Amino acid sequence: MNSLICAALRSAPPSWLRDLAGAWVFYSVLPGWPWPAPRFIRIARFAPWIGAVIGGLAAALWLLLSALNWQPAALAPVALALELWLTGGLHLDGLMDTADGLAAGNGRCLEAMDDSRVGASGVQALVIVLLLQFSALVQLGGLAPVALVTSAFFARVSPLWAMGRFRYLRRDGTAAFHRSNWCGWREGLPTLLLVVVTALLLFWLQPERLADFAGGVLLGTLSALLPAEWLGRHLGGHTGDSYGATLMICETLTLLGSALLAPVLLAAA
Repeated sequence: MNSLICAALRSAPPSWLRDLAGAWVFYSVLPGWPWPAPRFIRIARFAPWIGAVIGGLAAALWLLLSALNWQPAALAPVALALELWLTGGLHLDGLMDTADGLAAGNGRCLEAMDDSRVGASGVQALVIVLLLQFSALVQLGGLAPVALVTSAFFARVSPLWAMGRFRYLRRDGTAAFHRSNWCGWREGLPTLLLVVVTALLLFWLQPERLADFAGGVLLGTLSALLPAEWLGRHLGGHTGDSYGATLMICETLTLLGSALLAPVLLAAA
């Protein structure tokens, strides 16, 4: 058995597994894998998987502290802080830079986005997004753990759509490799696979929840497409910063939509 394991480790790992290891390192601050060596080529296709892990960890923390009688108003900022730490603030930084660029106008948009200093519009976007997410989580209460996973997953679908639909605006940008390594519809296969597997598990374990799941998928998909389309058309394309902005806006829209639909779901249960 040990010889088989050693032989497997010595063999060349499939490229998709190395891309998954690269996505794990690129999109989170979690410790890297001992094997295989990460590859940073087509990592964006696995970003939703990493989002599900990050959302799952935030949901687990919510459930743990709930068992210790913490209230939603105290749980929400802790869950948001954990997600922010796990991502290294990568996407929130993109949101602030994009807000500053939009405020500067079309003529200076990219220049303002490239400025390392944060302007008033960036701070305003930061505060608005965090307040809206906090309010949504408090309103969701016991449904917040599910919403944390769902929103973190679909938030990573939004940049995927942006990469496939729009050109990249910076020739030498740090996120240009996403677009240059794009392989069309195949980039969405890992996302589709996880949705299908989850649906099959629900059909087997809790078939009465399939309608709720379908509603969540529809909400997450719409929340992912809207910001990617709007920003892409407004800017004439996307940058690494706007990828982060679409992610944060999608996450916020998914949480808000879940909070608005929660009373309907509870009444139907």
